[in-house]
Amino acid sequence: MKYLGRWRYNLPLLVALSAVLGTSGMLVHRVFAARDDTSIGTLPLKHVADIPLPGHPTRLDYASLDSRRNVLFIAHLGDGEVIAVDTRASRVTARIAQVSSVHGVLAVPELSRIYASATGTDEIVAIDAATLKIVARTPGGHYPDGMAYAADARKLYVSDEYGKTETVIDVTSNRRVATIPLDGEAGNTQYDPVSRHIFVNVQTRRQLVEIDPATDRVVNRFDLPGAKGNHGLLIEPRNRLAFIACEGNDTLLVFDMRARHVVQSFDIGGGPDVLALDSTSDVLYVAGEAGIVSMFSVRGPNVARIGEGRLGPNAHVVAVDPATHRSYFPLKDVGGRPVLRVMEAGNVANPASSVPPGATM
Repeated sequence: MKYLGRWRYNLPLLVALSAVLGTSGMLVHRVFAARDDTSIGTLPLKHVADIPLPGHPTRLDYASLDSRRNVLFIAHLGDGEVIAVDTRASRVTARIAQVSSVHGVLAVPELSRIYASATGTDEIVAIDAATLKIVARTPGGHYPDGMAYAADARKLYVSDEYGKTETVIDVTSNRRVATIPLDGEAGNTQYDPVSRHIFVNVQTRRQLVEIDPATDRVVNRFDLPGAKGNHGLLIEPRNRLAFIACEGNDTLLVFDMRARHVVQSFDIGGGPDVLALDSTSDVLYVAGEAGIVSMFSVRGPNVARIGEGRLGPNAHVVAVDPATHRSYFPLKDVGGRPVLRVMEAGNVANPASSVPPGATM
């Protein structure tokens, strides 16, 4: 995601860290201050822990979970490193340096690789998941950001935001094999395992673009009515839906991938950015720059808001573990240091209405 220095939000610090437990040499804070309890609002979540992160209280960007190793990888953009967190032990296990202005991070367990977009050097950095050592660097266009892996083609697709292209990397050789013109700024990129195609937001054209990995060409462009700054993207293949977060007008769009058009729209918190899905409970999370997190129930074609609240300052990144129903929110500055806020979902009711108040069709 893009560094959004223009955001106008000047949030007060919402967390006072109080209870401290030692865990394998790392301190884990487990109690919200009283005012944080009220900030959770209607979110069906409980606070599990705040895990202190290393480095300076500078911007944190994408996060990606390696479910096979139970390791969460976090892009520490401001410090130019990738942080590895053991989600079972609740502690930091590694810091991978020399990833300049790292924005995107993507764990690909079947390859035993982590990929990071180093925007400071316009590279894609490949990291071995076992040794946590950098094994390759590949040119990534101009301002590489989000990434998606097309398993059948064994290719990595990278949003080249300012270059207005999609960079394609062969993961076997770690070589750039194609550059696909998009005719507009690239937002996030996702792989659809049903069509086996890549989809990318072209945010300055208010379009969702479809790419065929067999030819590395654009095969479709879909206009997105109601979009402004359509940056965040998540594809839910089972119900054939795409969720699109629009940072320019604080809107979540629901795109029907069968009918190929927008079917719902929700007003959400300021600067919506990263989306994550708990695939075992069918719950969607949307995290925003203003610290507002929204949760939605996804039942077939029916999408309904089930909660919303303020999770912490600048809580614009979320990752979810479907096995534990835990969600992870990297926060750059809580009491003067970065932390990883860990939440856990309780029972989520199935809303009776598929179009709740605040949604439009």
